[in-house]
Amino acid sequence: MFNFFHIAKNTFRESIREPIFFILLITALVLIGHFPSVSLFVFSEQLKLVVDSSMATSMVFGLFAAILCVGHTVSREMRNGTVLLLMSKPVDRWSFIMAKICGTTLASVLFILLCNIATIISVYIAKDQFRFDMTIYFAYFGVLIACSLLGMIMNYLKAMPFPSVSFFALLVLLPLLLLGVYLFAEHPEMSLVNLGKALFLLFFSIIMMSTVSVVFSTRLDVVPNLVICSLIFFLGLLSNYLFQGNTSGVSFFALLSYVCYALLPNWQFFWMADALAGNQIIPASYLIWSGVYTVFYTILCSIWAVTLFMSCELAKDSR
Repeated sequence: MFNFFHIAKNTFRESIREPIFFILLITALVLIGHFPSVSLFVFSEQLKLVVDSSMATSMVFGLFAAILCVGHTVSREMRNGTVLLLMSKPVDRWSFIMAKICGTTLASVLFILLCNIATIISVYIAKDQFRFDMTIYFAYFGVLIACSLLGMIMNYLKAMPFPSVSFFALLVLLPLLLLGVYLFAEHPEMSLVNLGKALFLLFFSIIMMSTVSVVFSTRLDVVPNLVICSLIFFLGLLSNYLFQGNTSGVSFFALLSYVCYALLPNWQFFWMADALAGNQIIPASYLIWSGVYTVFYTILCSIWAVTLFMSCELAKDSR
């Protein structure tokens, strides 16, 4: 357990220190902050556009950040021989791969947490279709600039990693900004409880994608892993359309469609933007069943990843 904890901690630390992780994060936050300004004059649909665009940005950027972090922290260690060094110590293979899953998943969950906080702040910025709150808008981007400047200063003065310092600064300042906005700003027309439920479902999607990416990282390098996981993501988005309508009957194609529908992660389960647009209440039972689906799918992928890694020849990857 001691080794498991340290491998997971180091994996998390390596993930947030990757420049691509912070580039994807700051790009997503900047886009989310700008959505209220580009959705003006849309005839009472500003909040809908802001929420739809922000949730889509969070999901896509978060999924790609998870894939790239897993590729860098798992595939790279198998390629440069770090895994061989760890395996020479009292570290089990299953413990190593499960620690990698936990470390990368934690980094990905915090990525989505910051994006979700930015989404709620953007909802407060979007007052109506003709104006938005300039005070919150400039305060939000002031926080992004301040965190980036802090990372630059600490990197220059103490040689601390710029991405991780800026990331932890965002974890502190963005929630504080959201608290101030919630206490002193005018509340939006949209139900924040319902919005919070929709945003909470994005955590489940990122956990599943992070685990799926670890499965393929045991055998593939970063680029092939990115291609395959991107294909799984887009097929999962279209899973209802491609496979659910062909599951009736006993033909071979019906059986194939049923298997594909069962194996592919269905990202539509976690996309509640349409329900928010229609002012539909998201029941708590839906969150529970989505969590159960995520747990079972994550356990299945974890077992698959451990099985592949147990039979993986590590020596040839370090050449």
